[in-house]
Amino acid sequence: MAGEENGEFYLRYYVGHKGKFGHEFLEFEFRPDGKLRYANNSNYKNDTIIRKEVFLTPAVLKECRRIISESEIMKEDDNNWPEPDRVGRQELEIVMGNEHISFTTSKIGSLVDVQSSKDPEGLRIFYYLVQHALLHIRVFGVDFVEVIVPSFLYLFLTRYLRQDSVSCRAFSIFFFIIVPVMVMSVVLE
Repeated sequence: MAGEENGEFYLRYYVGHKGKFGHEFLEFEFRPDGKLRYANNSNYKNDTIIRKEVFLTPAVLKECRRIISESEIMKEDDNNWPEPDRVGRQELEIVMGNEHISFTTSKIGSLVDVQSSKDPEGLRIFYYLVQHALLHIRVFGVDFVEVIVPSFLYLFLTRYLRQDSVSCRAFSIFFFIIVPVMVMSVVLE
């Protein structure tokens, strides 16, 4: 992991579809220079696209790298994952050190979809990696910086440390307070 800590780091996640209200999507991107970019386009009731950018501290980027590394998502292959369809698509691209992965799959509605796929174990890692971030954005409606980074932390606490859900929620709430302090709070518009 030492090489991964010093090498390039880039992550982009996109989920979206084209439907009744046009092209609706949510996308976030961690750039090598530390910039976190977020875009949310919902044309429902003629809403406009929301775009935000912040710079993350090296400590936050290091933690994101660690989480990605421990998830072992870089070892997965999307060949047996469901193809994007009319329901929508998800994309995950990660560059970490000399490794580069790019996944594309359909929108996944639940763990039932994961279990019924041709690669339930690989798709489960992908699902858990992205689902918690989306859940926090939808449920809490908190500023995106306070949502995305703690979501990754919460995900790996529940998945890999195997703590009970009450402890994980408490730990996640702790990071809702600490992480924003670690993040430069200047939002570039």
